[in-house]
Amino acid sequence: MRALAALFLMLLWMPGTASADELRPGYLEMSEQRAGDWRIAWKLPLAQPPTSAIPVPTLPRSCRYREEPQQGFVGGAIIGSGQVSCAGGVTGGTVTVPALSGPGDMLVRLAPLDQPVQVHRLTAATPAATVTGPASTWQVLQSYFVIGVEHILAGWDHLLFVIALVLLLRTPRAVVVAATAFTLAHSVTLAAAALGFLSMPQKPVEALIALSIVFMAVEILRKSRTVPSLTLRFPWVIALLFGLLHGFGFAGALSAIGLPEGDIVPALLAFNIGVEAGQILVVFAVLGLLAAVRRLSQPALQTGIRLASYAIGITGAYWLLDRILV
Repeated sequence: MRALAALFLMLLWMPGTASADELRPGYLEMSEQRAGDWRIAWKLPLAQPPTSAIPVPTLPRSCRYREEPQQGFVGGAIIGSGQVSCAGGVTGGTVTVPALSGPGDMLVRLAPLDQPVQVHRLTAATPAATVTGPASTWQVLQSYFVIGVEHILAGWDHLLFVIALVLLLRTPRAVVVAATAFTLAHSVTLAAAALGFLSMPQKPVEALIALSIVFMAVEILRKSRTVPSLTLRFPWVIALLFGLLHGFGFAGALSAIGLPEGDIVPALLAFNIGVEAGQILVVFAVLGLLAAVRRLSQPALQTGIRLASYAIGITGAYWLLDRILV
């Protein structure tokens, strides 16, 4: 019985030691200041400081750095910038980030004068982007959908709230209703904040998101009481209210990535759909895990849920203190 509970906790919690909002996509932007004169800036997240020189991005053949670009390790990422001269347009050229490695992505934005911003997504497997002209809407949809999925799967503060919601309700019908309310709510604030209609300082938002995780962990532990709490009686209301808050968190992550001019609405829609796709995967995975452990041993299920709620609550409390004090 104890072994089953330990297995349940390990499967549920194995990635839980990761830090909140761990998704940190790389970013590169080339913006044309005057005809033929460009400014390039990039951010390349790294788990630890580099032990050797990191190569700078490779430019299209028609372009060259006017002087040695500046590059340094700051805040867990390589930050670089430089001035570039291009003899003619960059269409048909290739932008390469040779230092891109691991599971991270890099979003490349090209901003020519008097033309729509182009968006390309690089990975370690495909670290080069060929500039073929303005990005199609389909390309934007693909890039931002993947970014949305990656954000929810690696953003553990949002993910822990969803997991806690499933552990609290446990039945598919109740979980689907509450998760739908959570989705609708954070979709509204995500869109409103990303489009500039609403705003909240990011630091209080992140602290309140951590507090929402602690709240859900406490509610799981209180479920065995005779009188059901307000959360158990109206879980969709609680999910709706906290969803509004989490939407500001998603908007903060999206603002760090940026939205392509001319395709703001498709990019926002694709990012949100990607977030929902990742969320659905997690909901059904946890429901499946609960069903499997329930068939093996009901006592093991109760023990595993209780242990998981303590782990979720402790993590949320740590994030809360960290975000308030730092």
